[in-house]
Amino acid sequence: MADAELVTIEERLRRIEAITDAALSGLNITELLDELLERVRDLLKVDTATILLLDDHSGELVATAAKGLEEEVRRGFRIRVGRGFAGRVAATRAPVTIYDVTPHDVVNPILLATGIRALLGVPMLANGNLVGVLHVGSLALRRFGPDDVRLLQLVADRASFASQARAQVLDRQAALALQHSLLPGRLPDTPGLDLAARYVPGHDLGIGGDWYDVFGLPSGWLGAVIGDVSGHGLPSAVVMGRIRSALRAYALDSDSPAQALTSLDRKIHHFEAGTLTTAVYALITPDRATVHLSCAGHLPPLLATPGQPTKLVNLPADRPLGVGRPLAERRTTVLDLPPGAALIFYTDGLVERRNELIDTGIERLADAVQSGPADALCDHIMATAEEDPSDDIALLVIRRQPASE
Repeated sequence: MADAELVTIEERLRRIEAITDAALSGLNITELLDELLERVRDLLKVDTATILLLDDHSGELVATAAKGLEEEVRRGFRIRVGRGFAGRVAATRAPVTIYDVTPHDVVNPILLATGIRALLGVPMLANGNLVGVLHVGSLALRRFGPDDVRLLQLVADRASFASQARAQVLDRQAALALQHSLLPGRLPDTPGLDLAARYVPGHDLGIGGDWYDVFGLPSGWLGAVIGDVSGHGLPSAVVMGRIRSALRAYALDSDSPAQALTSLDRKIHHFEAGTLTTAVYALITPDRATVHLSCAGHLPPLLATPGQPTKLVNLPADRPLGVGRPLAERRTTVLDLPPGAALIFYTDGLVERRNELIDTGIERLADAVQSGPADALCDHIMATAEEDPSDDIALLVIRRQPASE
């Protein structure tokens, strides 16, 4: 290879590197991809450049950014991995070139209508995971060489990490926004009861499916639930929202916590297959003296009664929702709630710590419970939690007001 050609290749690599470094630090993901594609077209002297990102939920590649093939993005073009030109690149996770494009090579009618004659595509990978496909095309017959592949793969690698990093940030922000929109912004004013709650997202694993809810029913009973959908991120938060809404609907038709959870279990098996959810659902009588509880694999609440040690509620746990075959019948436990007594519901993020038995965490929680207003009790309990929890924490305190208050 001539020295002039070496200089040209090195200069192109340097320009690509400079472009991507600047873009990574200063542009949002849409601007970044558009900028990369425009520069790629210029550097490789091609007519089209397109990025298709993998949709994890559908397993399809979705046209996300394009130069010269903008119609793909406008039409929302998508294709299964393994199908067509881009699908072949994704399936093999290796560069693919086509010298003379024919209808047998591609399934995207937009490529054929545009008159693309030559194609080069490379996979977008990040940490060994498929992110998408980057491909370029020429309206003239052209043989893409090793240097073209090398340049395009460099751009694809950098775009992959940028896309993944931005996607993770957006996923976390969206999940947090969704979760906060679904958690009660303000607990209901309930005569005879003092309510308080806390929610803290986990910092290591991201947003998950922890939730709590409190709602009044036409019968005068009060419904309260705390639960945890398996997994983390936006998918878990979305499932949590569906489950929360479904339970509210079942609560309107049933005055039995066990029956409502049975219906919810059937719903999860049918519509959210593969999802594991734990929950404790409580119904409090209109006179606030009695609580009916049903547990689906969740940690039992604590009961703090004035003048007595705080203790775990003796609550039999049926299996979690969405596990095995739906149970035909779940169990309900009836509990007295004396004046001044408080029920403390929580998710495992509050009591679990690495290299420690969960019983130790529950004992620590029980020791932290003090009599008094629900909000102050929440504050005192949260002061005992880890400063940087690796899992979400949801805490709900329901206290029956003493006669003197």
